[in-house]
Amino acid sequence: MKKLLSLLFSVVLIFSLNSAYAQVEGQTEENAEISEKSKVEVYYFHGTRRCETCKAVGKVSKDLVDKKYGSNENVSFIEIDYDEEGHEAIVEKFEVTSSGLYVYNQKEVVNLTTYAFQYAVTNPQKLESKLKNTINKNLK
Repeated sequence: MKKLLSLLFSVVLIFSLNSAYAQVEGQTEENAEISEKSKVEVYYFHGTRRCETCKAVGKVSKDLVDKKYGSNENVSFIEIDYDEEGHEAIVEKFEVTSSGLYVYNQKEVVNLTTYAFQYAVTNPQKLESKLKNTINKNLK
């Protein structure tokens, strides 16, 4: 009887340890997924020749990312001149045809171009707020 109880106890212990290990392993995978999701890239695309509004979109966006997220390695600002050689793949990926502002979380693209061009000059704080909210939402 003692042997049977010892065997039963051992089996229960093994199952408990395996279950605990699976939960920890699952949490690690979940954390890795959250970490991957947490990388946010702000892309500002423009041509070689830019109007004042195009320049304002770039400046407001870059300044916000530098000021609010400069120490956060999960947020980056990337400026791309789509007229320069070597950018064809990224331009195609984002389906860029003209200047634009995009937030990318490694899975989805949020196109803020229309909003950016509407407010970069007339109400830059409104663009900053929208961009900050979009970045924060995608960091979660």
